[in-house]
Amino acid sequence: MLSVSFVMPMYNEADNIEKTILKVKDAAKSITSDFEIIVVDDASEDNSYDTAKRLSLDDARIKCFRLIKNTKFGGAFAECFKNASKDVIVYLDSDMPVSQDDIKKAFALINEADIITGYSRIKKGDNIIRKFMSSVYNLIVQLLFSLNVKDINSGFKIVKRNIVKDLRFISRSPFIDVEIFIHARKKGASVRQYPLIFLPREGGKSHMAAFPIVIATFRDILKVFLNEIFSGKR
Repeated sequence: MLSVSFVMPMYNEADNIEKTILKVKDAAKSITSDFEIIVVDDASEDNSYDTAKRLSLDDARIKCFRLIKNTKFGGAFAECFKNASKDVIVYLDSDMPVSQDDIKKAFALINEADIITGYSRIKKGDNIIRKFMSSVYNLIVQLLFSLNVKDINSGFKIVKRNIVKDLRFISRSPFIDVEIFIHARKKGASVRQYPLIFLPREGGKSHMAAFPIVIATFRDILKVFLNEIFSGKR
């Protein structure tokens, strides 16, 4: 039986994190008896960390870490992967974007591929600006890195830990997702895409489209692209 690390970067998710951890814990129990839940708080300004920490005191399988300075997602994401110790890493956004049933169904595919990545099988209801930004972003990723992934920044991924255990992330923005696929391709890893319906937020708000994060993301695109060129990997 595979052991599993469920990892969640978190920022200002006080409305969601307790429900998310409890739902993930239930899903984990149906998959394996050997699991851990890792939450990394990206210097939240609400009581997200306190809530997660309280739950960790009642269950040693829940492990809570806190960054002193906000890293605009990427630092918390990298810290999650750094602290994961099990055979397989299941990454989830901390607002619980997928159902427990989809977690179980997608996990069953891990014996057929090295990475399982979720994508929405229905069109999302984002506004015109967000749709335009997403289209431009995905086009840039395709042109610069030739990655054929439908939802590169999906909030749900399952990754065999041996694929990423030696990965040293460059990004400190949501572009860090792309680095996983770049690294996996170099290792000849197989990727399977899993269609699902992402659940709407029950509380709080997403910060991914905030202007500072958008700027940081495009800065990281350039950094990773130049690194690929000058390291002779392209």
